[in-house]
Amino acid sequence: MNRFSRKAMQSWASLGPRFLPFADVATDDLPLSRLLRLSLFQVSVGMALVLLVGTLNRVMIVELTVPASLVGVMIALPIVFAPFRALIGFRSDVHSSALGWRRVPFIWRGTMLQFGGLAIMPFALLVLGGQGHANSAPVWIGYLGAATAFLLVGAGLHMVQTVGLALATDLAPVEDQPKVVGLMYVMLLAGMIFSALVFGLALENFSPGRLVQVIQASAVATVVLNVLALWKMEARHSRPGAVRGEARAETPEFAASWEKLINGGQAKRRLMVVGLGTLGFGMADVLLEPYGGQVLALSVADTTKLTAILAFGSLLGFAWASRVLGRGFDPLMMAGYGALVGVPGFLAICLAAPLGWPFLFVGGTALIGFGAGLFGHGTLTATMQLAPREQIGLALGTWGAVQATTAGVGIAFGSMMRDIILALPIGSWFGAATPYISVYALEILFLLAALAVIAPLLRGRATPGLSAS
Repeated sequence: MNRFSRKAMQSWASLGPRFLPFADVATDDLPLSRLLRLSLFQVSVGMALVLLVGTLNRVMIVELTVPASLVGVMIALPIVFAPFRALIGFRSDVHSSALGWRRVPFIWRGTMLQFGGLAIMPFALLVLGGQGHANSAPVWIGYLGAATAFLLVGAGLHMVQTVGLALATDLAPVEDQPKVVGLMYVMLLAGMIFSALVFGLALENFSPGRLVQVIQASAVATVVLNVLALWKMEARHSRPGAVRGEARAETPEFAASWEKLINGGQAKRRLMVVGLGTLGFGMADVLLEPYGGQVLALSVADTTKLTAILAFGSLLGFAWASRVLGRGFDPLMMAGYGALVGVPGFLAICLAAPLGWPFLFVGGTALIGFGAGLFGHGTLTATMQLAPREQIGLALGTWGAVQATTAGVGIAFGSMMRDIILALPIGSWFGAATPYISVYALEILFLLAALAVIAPLLRGRATPGLSAS
């Protein structure tokens, strides 16, 4: 390396911890390059989420003319597996495979589940929509195939994300664990942004064949990304006391570990906050793109990019929250600010239709993403800070189970509410936007309810100033 290149690298390294998000989590034993490679599993999860919540729901509702309530139920099917995230996290805490790994076997199984679901999905959707040669196939095959595909993808991404986050915290020093998990979620959002942009370009000229190619490419990319993320990442016999017989003797029961976690530090109220806030931010996920397409006349490519805008807003929220929380700010207060920011975001989306301003819709979407980033980082950091060290996987799994379950319930309920209101006499009071605005108004109420539940948790808690370095 010449003198100029060496000096440039030194200057970049000195600027990194100050200006680059999460650059200060890197250590000699855990360099940033290794952390970024590990975070590739979050990119694969983000890609799957964009497909499920972003691209496919618009295509199924608008292009394939599948009822929105059925689409909402299909997209919500992965929540059947979501409550098991706590058990998966616990099992990965105490598991010891024949090769001496704890986390890797679970991540690999999750990867295979994702791949299988994505392999089935495009053909099931074609049957469900009666497209091409599939128009003569029995409709029950489409229902069964789509349900199986969504269940497999959901089970896989829940398993990969829960255990992947636990592995990340295993590798990081205790004081840097919240920052490392924050980096993992930023990579999730970055993966969603990138995937949404790529899918938007690939589906610019939509056709059923192009949709099949996009989903199949996503299946292959999932395996490649997760293998790269796992390669030489977890040491064999990484658990203290790696003798298998001894490890079994010391393995706690799930019920006892769960009781210890749930009864400490007002955990139930914190989980209630997670559920209410997730309902507030999540019910709109399946309706944003159809709203843009049916009410504001946006194209498939334009509405797919909305997912990127939502994820970019969340990325900014997560990065800003990480910087502020690193100075000692109260994470529950940060979650409250996130819920508060979401309220004007939904108001802007509601006003976009009667005013005919698509840019207001885009701005409201970005604001909702920013609020969701603040809320998610705040609740996640609070969960990690109050969890016993030996229960990191269980704590992350519990947070993820509540978050994913309420998100799925919100998606299904929001979609069904949209169809029900559309069928009622009030369904045309504000034109085509009426059922959508009704759902967004309910989300505002959920966010206000989350603020009401957070308030007692903040009483008597001192919030450090933001002047700390």
